[in-house]
Amino acid sequence: MQKSIVVNRGLFLVRYESAHDVFFPPQARVFVEPGSERHLSVILHPDRNGPLLPGPGTCLVVRAVETGKLCVELTAGQANGSLAAIIKLVPLSEVNSAPNPQPQFEAAPVAELDLTAMRILGHVAGIGDVIVGPNEWIGGPAKPSRIEGFAIEWPGLPGHINLRYSAKIGGRGATAADAVSVGMFAGTRGRALPLTGATLELAGAVAASYQFAVEAVFLGSPKMRLTGERVVLSGPTGREPLVGLRIGLEPINAAARGAAAQSQPAIPPTPQPAMSQAAMSQAAMPQAAKPQAPASQPAAPLASGPSGLPVKPTGRVRVFRSAAKRSVG
Repeated sequence: MQKSIVVNRGLFLVRYESAHDVFFPPQARVFVEPGSERHLSVILHPDRNGPLLPGPGTCLVVRAVETGKLCVELTAGQANGSLAAIIKLVPLSEVNSAPNPQPQFEAAPVAELDLTAMRILGHVAGIGDVIVGPNEWIGGPAKPSRIEGFAIEWPGLPGHINLRYSAKIGGRGATAADAVSVGMFAGTRGRALPLTGATLELAGAVAASYQFAVEAVFLGSPKMRLTGERVVLSGPTGREPLVGLRIGLEPINAAARGAAAQSQPAIPPTPQPAMSQAAMSQAAMPQAAKPQAPASQPAAPLASGPSGLPVKPTGRVRVFRSAAKRSVG
């Protein structure tokens, strides 16, 4: 993925701001386009051998004596990895005649998506490949069918969008396949192995304005609907076969989020039982004001026997009789 940048006269910092994939970020190579060599020059750190930004936090300097073109080329950090990243061109001097736009891989307002070219392919057991449009069912509540794999196809995918998805394959030795990009198949064909889960991720500048809207049906479970930048589908136990799938994208903004939050009914407070006047007075009494037995006062004996010793109470009554006095003759 390459992007050309028009650089006006001045001194600029090319800074790698962030990447969608924080574990395997794409690498950015910065070079002067042919024809602009006399106008632009790239200034590197003394320890670097080439104009390569390996990840977020790295940067280099560009000096422009005249207006020229700079190119930023992104390479995925791993096979089929994400290319979503933000590289900024920041002016370093206030005497620049015309400042450049700062975000280079983050378009400011995102244009409305055209979903007419988007297609979802699903491989269904006993049927084969089925192709539907966005927000259309593969299988589903009316015609549940075991889905063994799927792919999202989108010819002419806009550059500010990145879709990735993966499938969890059931059966013996269930495995979770690696994430793939648009146009690639996730799952199996001809092995009679159902899908028991799926994950879909949306990245790029469009992620701030759009989200996935996915509905799924797992065998023996009710239909579920999930929305968000990242959607994870799974049945109650994680072993139920996927028998219905509907994938779509929908716009989202802050106003919509606020309206949705305001539309939720408020939870009424739990009613408390009424207290009597005496109970309220007792509850309001300070703890120190409650009467307490003096610490020096001994506790009353439980019972006394003929010898004057205390006797512990038992579950039966014991009677003590004194012996009769003998008379002295």
